[in-house]
Amino acid sequence: MQQNTTVQKTIKTGISFGSALAMVISYTNWHSIGWAIFHGLLSWVYVIYFALRY
Repeated sequence: MQQNTTVQKTIKTGISFGSALAMVISYTNWHSIGWAIFHGLLSWVYVIYFALRY
């Protein structure tokens, strides 16, 4: 049961980090809070897109 809890916490942390990273990349690139929020919702999808594109 403890392993399941650890996996859930790890996934939640990864998603939170991905959202924060996407928002920072977006804001520094576009200088728009609206785009930063939108890209934060996309999370890792935007981070991977940005890494491949630029």
